[in-house]
Amino acid sequence: EMLESNNIINFNGLANSSSYHTFLLDEERSRLYVGAKDHLFSFNLVNIKEYQKIVWPVSHSRRDECKWAGKDILRECANFIKVLKAYNQTHLYACGTGAFHPVCTYIEVG
Repeated sequence: EMLESNNIINFNGLANSSSYHTFLLDEERSRLYVGAKDHLFSFNLVNIKEYQKIVWPVSHSRRDECKWAGKDILRECANFIKVLKAYNQTHLYACGTGAFHPVCTYIEVG
C-alpha cells in the first residue's frame, strides 16, 4: 500500500553494505543521524532526500592488525558506528568499533 501511494523513498546508501544499525532522532534540528560502516549520515527530516555524509574509516594500521588477527577484512575490519548520542546543543558523541579498537569522538552538528 505504501509503495503504491509513492510515500516511500529508497536510500541506496553505500555499495555492498547493510550495516545501518545505529540511529539518533534529533527533533530539535529536524535531523535523523544514522551510523553505518565507516560512515555517519545526517538526513533532513523535512526533505529526507537531502542528506550529508561523514566518512569515518578505520586507520590503515588498525585494519591491517585486524586482518593479521584472522578477521575478515571486508566484513569485520572496519569502523562500525555503534553509539550516537546528543552531547550538547552543538555536538554529537559518536563511537565506532575501530576494527576491534573502539574509538569515540565529538562531532559538530552546529
